[in-house]
Amino acid sequence: MSELIKRLQERRANVWEQAKALLDTAENEKRDLSAEEEASYQALNTDLDKIDVRVKDMVDGEQRAKDAEAALSGLLAKPETKPGGGEKKDNELRRWARGEVRGIDVPVPAGVSFRDLTKGTATAGGNTVPTTFYGQLMAHLIEVSGVMMAGPTVLNTASGETIEVPVTTAHSSAALTAEAAAISESDPAFAKRTLGAYKYGVLLQASTELLADTGVDLEGYLAMQAGRALGNAFGVHAITGDGSSKPTGIVTTATTGKTGGTGVAGAFTADDLIDLFYSVIAPYRNSTSCGWMMRDATLAAARKLKDSQGQYLWQPSIQLGVPDMLLGKPVYTDPNVAAVATTAKSVIFGDFSAYFVRMAGGIRFERSDDYAFNSDLVTYRAIIRADGLTVDQTGALKVFAGAAT
Repeated sequence: MSELIKRLQERRANVWEQAKALLDTAENEKRDLSAEEEASYQALNTDLDKIDVRVKDMVDGEQRAKDAEAALSGLLAKPETKPGGGEKKDNELRRWARGEVRGIDVPVPAGVSFRDLTKGTATAGGNTVPTTFYGQLMAHLIEVSGVMMAGPTVLNTASGETIEVPVTTAHSSAALTAEAAAISESDPAFAKRTLGAYKYGVLLQASTELLADTGVDLEGYLAMQAGRALGNAFGVHAITGDGSSKPTGIVTTATTGKTGGTGVAGAFTADDLIDLFYSVIAPYRNSTSCGWMMRDATLAAARKLKDSQGQYLWQPSIQLGVPDMLLGKPVYTDPNVAAVATTAKSVIFGDFSAYFVRMAGGIRFERSDDYAFNSDLVTYRAIIRADGLTVDQTGALKVFAGAAT
């Protein structure tokens, strides 16, 4: 890790201490923040977010440099030649990008995965794992989708036919039974839902001058642009999709774990978040995929809250690649979660592995030299097919909802 990144982390910790000092001063004097203090507090929160973005960009840049160096070393050490000739053999992606083939399919690994779509921390082994084009694209898709970052269960299928999924809506329950008395029957309740394969697509355009520049990282450019665009499009539906010709979002089927008080425009208190925390039963709460999700502005409010012992509920992360914590559980942000307001479901908490994401058929990339011929642009089209659904609807994921008034 570079010294600059370390200094940024130290600065982040210092900024948080300044923010805490403002809150503690107001609390000790038994008053709310003044207008000037509130402005300072919001500015400090903005600094925290900016530092997070800068650190992430620098870490990503260092990783890209390491990946490029490793790739170049491999090419120099093991040059590939075509049979019967001395020319270097290009991989399929580069041949497609130059227009030698019109389209390619990037297959997705088969099977079910749990929280394993990212490379993880580079220093913890990420640098030793070759990064495929599919892996790069998925990494960028995850970074802009809070749901994908939180660790859903991902079903990878070769094709997009409809999958019937049994959904648990109620568990069995036992009862105290007298000697020789009949035992009451209590069966779990199931419903049947379908996971389809809705199409998400994006068009990318690059100038011929850019593609002719031998220094451009074409794979990285395409993966970043396509991944972020597809992630943003799917991410909206993964949160709030109604299931009608689109995925069913987490909020759509999540139950309300806590409703806020009246007269506060939907705002929550520390006790509200603690109640929401314990509204999710222990098996889900203890899962490694259990966490919080809210938008950035909501997190800014959560940073102010303390428990009954005067301890802040929010604990900033001091380690790269590890999310901040709220009541000991990781916090993920997603702009598609509703803002704090009356009746709004502004905080999600629970076991995100109960949400199933279906990825069908990998990624399809196609190229056209004719679409923007008059502008001398090469057009690329990226398409994925995906769906999402909360499979365990017995309370694995719950929301905080603002009161109606």
